[in-house]
Amino acid sequence: MLLTCLLAYLLTYLLTYLLTYLLTYLLTYLLAYTFTCLLAYLLTYSLNYLLALLTCLLTYLLNYLLTYLLTYLLTHLITYLLYLLALLTCLLTYLLSYLITYLITYLLTYLLAYLLTYLLTYLLTYLLTYLLTYLLTPRSRVLLQKLAGSQLVKKFPAFH
Repeated sequence: MLLTCLLAYLLTYLLTYLLTYLLTYLLTYLLAYTFTCLLAYLLTYSLNYLLALLTCLLTYLLNYLLTYLLTYLLTHLITYLLYLLALLTCLLTYLLSYLITYLITYLLTYLLAYLLTYLLTYLLTYLLTYLLTYLLTPRSRVLLQKLAGSQLVKKFPAFH
């Protein structure tokens, strides 16, 4: 009976102790160690993977931006600049030819028609008026004597 009691006590105590402490400590430490290692491994692996992914993405994006985007932009920019240059060339050619033609035609017409007419009219009118007025004044007697002789000068009275 002692053996039975001893066995029963040992089995009860051992099972209770083992189950209690083993489950408590083993599960606590095992879970803590597992979660710690697992989290450390996952974080390390995921951070390395994310850094590698970001490096690849940035490398690809920079490569794409530098090659295709700049090539596309420069190609279209040069194309539009050449188009603008052709447009300006056509515009300047047309404007210069039109301006030169119009200016030469207008200036020649104006010079020949109006300027010469008004200039000749002005010169003939005012120059003749001035010359006749000057010649008829007493100061021009010497000039009149030389031009027409002394008989013609006697006809004009002297104003002093």
